[in-house]
Amino acid sequence: MKPFAYHRPADPDAAVAAYAANPGARYLAGGTNLVDLMKRGVESPHSLIDVGRLPLDRIEEVPDGGLRIGATVRNSDLAADPVIRSRYPVLSQAILAGASGQLRNAATTGGNLLQRTRCTYFQDTSKPCNKRTPGTGCPAREGVHRDLAVLGHSEDCVATNPSDMAVALSALDAVVLLLGPDGERAVPVTEFHRLPGDRPDRDSEIRPGELITGVALPPPPAGRSAYRKVRDRASYAFALVSLAAVLDVRDGTITGAALTFGGLAHKPWRARAAEEVLRGAPATDGTFGRAADAELAAARPLRDNGFKVLLARNLTVSLLAELAART
Repeated sequence: MKPFAYHRPADPDAAVAAYAANPGARYLAGGTNLVDLMKRGVESPHSLIDVGRLPLDRIEEVPDGGLRIGATVRNSDLAADPVIRSRYPVLSQAILAGASGQLRNAATTGGNLLQRTRCTYFQDTSKPCNKRTPGTGCPAREGVHRDLAVLGHSEDCVATNPSDMAVALSALDAVVLLLGPDGERAVPVTEFHRLPGDRPDRDSEIRPGELITGVALPPPPAGRSAYRKVRDRASYAFALVSLAAVLDVRDGTITGAALTFGGLAHKPWRARAAEEVLRGAPATDGTFGRAADAELAAARPLRDNGFKVLLARNLTVSLLAELAART
């Protein structure tokens, strides 16, 4: 048992101050990821700052027609919220596609955004891993990588982001709200997570000591939205490929589209090239296929995960056709 200090601040400012007094500490909310990593020896923080009971557990409507989701809102509560289900169904569907009921009851909005990769080499301290210990190598490139990245990876890392919720938030153009030693700031979800480059140990753009206080959702997008996840079993499995899609069709022509892939990259992959092909084009399977091809042209599959490219294309055509038929 490795000892650690435990702090329970009363408000967000006190939490940030507690970190400043204990550099290198970790914020703890639901603990569904951090506690596992501590048990495996991947994380060994000297101090834990419990933010799970901070007054950040509300879902509030804002004047512009959007929502503010508190960082400690539990995943189950967020997925079941009537406003989320009716106005942002893609988000509710994505959350329900992740983990299990028990884990969703504990996991929080902020913690979900910060969960770390499930790459087996990262979680096994007997193996080298650039994400865990920079400069030690990436054995996944030549080893077991069937589930890993085909887009945006580097020589240093081919891990994938495991979040379902973040994929939907990316497609909805949500914004992460942060509080740190230098005050408040906001970062779009599309820019919050990082590609690995030569610093795969940095998962996101969050700065030392910053605390996620919430997520801001813009007003609901026009059209229909949905989330689909392809995995090896029907529940409690991470995505081989997932897709959050928003599609608006008027008189057979696509007037708006937002697509984000999960399971393909180190971050939720916003499919800008595909969106460009879709806008103004007829809502047909041919258009959907061309859009997928435009995005997936950048794929660089490894030895055992090339099937993900075709899987992603088929998923795109299928889901967009379904949304177009419902519009």
